[in-house]
Amino acid sequence: MLIVQKYGGTSMGDCSRIENVAKRVIQSKEHKNANLVVVVSAMSGVTDKLVEYTHHFSALPNPREVDMALSSGERITSALLAIALESMGYKAISLSGRAAGIITDSIHTKARIQHIDTSLIQDYIKQGYIVVIAGFQGVDKNGAVTTLGRGGSDLSAVAIAGALGADLCEIYTDVDGVYTTDPRIEKSARKIDKISYDEMLELASMGAKVLLNRSVELAKKWQIPLVTRSSFSKDEGTMICNEEDIMEAAVVSGIALDKNQARVSMVDVADRPGIAAEIFGALAESHINIDMIVQTIGRDGKTDLDFTIPQSEVEEAKNALKRFESEVGMIEFDCEIAKVSIVGVGMKSHSGVASRAFKTFAQENINIMMISTSEIKVSVIIELKYAELAVRSLHKAYELEK
Repeated sequence: MLIVQKYGGTSMGDCSRIENVAKRVIQSKEHKNANLVVVVSAMSGVTDKLVEYTHHFSALPNPREVDMALSSGERITSALLAIALESMGYKAISLSGRAAGIITDSIHTKARIQHIDTSLIQDYIKQGYIVVIAGFQGVDKNGAVTTLGRGGSDLSAVAIAGALGADLCEIYTDVDGVYTTDPRIEKSARKIDKISYDEMLELASMGAKVLLNRSVELAKKWQIPLVTRSSFSKDEGTMICNEEDIMEAAVVSGIALDKNQARVSMVDVADRPGIAAEIFGALAESHINIDMIVQTIGRDGKTDLDFTIPQSEVEEAKNALKRFESEVGMIEFDCEIAKVSIVGVGMKSHSGVASRAFKTFAQENINIMMISTSEIKVSVIIELKYAELAVRSLHKAYELEK
């Protein structure tokens, strides 16, 4: 049996916690009689501190050099965990992303994995080693160090599990699973035992922070059984699996909140064929992710175009959109917004889910700026000040505490 485990920054927060992780890894190896590959994040807060250092000298530091700096955090924790395991009498070896054979594209700070050469990992497994891999990183075809962006260590773990054909991928964090919503916002939030890949994918892409959508996407593609649980307790976590493996799907499984959103409003855009393609093409060239888009009906040769992007990419978007200033009356950026999403595979076969949400917003006097829907989700953009009220109200309206 081969298991890939990933431990997050809080789990690896200091030497004492790294020792606890080592004990947990050994317990898994002994009790499950399994070969283990362990992927680790940097110590909690270290990556943020390294980002701060890189911005000390420049507001826009060279992304290649940023990656060189950021990747060091995971290399440190992988080595420390290997040392801890060896001190307990177990063969262990740490590998950087490069040594682990993780090949990415060359988009620094948010690279995508293209291929993993697992030969060295497999060699060490055959020799009886617990292989500890620095997450969040790889190298491009030119040998330059790259990082995978937010949630990159989860992505490393899932990708490695897929490449190795692992029997299970376990994501250990500081929470004990996936909840119906953030329990810090709504105390009656309930832990979900099983959730489908599609639901988890929607929750992750809509702001739920337990797992990032790229990781869930990859797990679904490879059909990797994925469990997320706490490294600080022995409680069973949440299993992410195929919809068919869930006995009875809930109409609504969860409410997600994403405060890392910015709304871009382009007023009086020249209403001509190809203008949208040019605008979104320019944003794509800058690797800016577009989420919701609303375009008004053209009038007097002008139209309005609204869309949302990650708040962290506002400065890049401003630079990318400068070339369109002559064809636009005004470009505004609003960071005081939030996206609230209702997710559930049961929506496919039940009517009235969206109308209940809109009725709830009306009762709380919350104005909706933008709406986006799919088969299993409804997302709305609202003012940031109403975000947590909206989550609590929706959680109650759909009786998710039951």
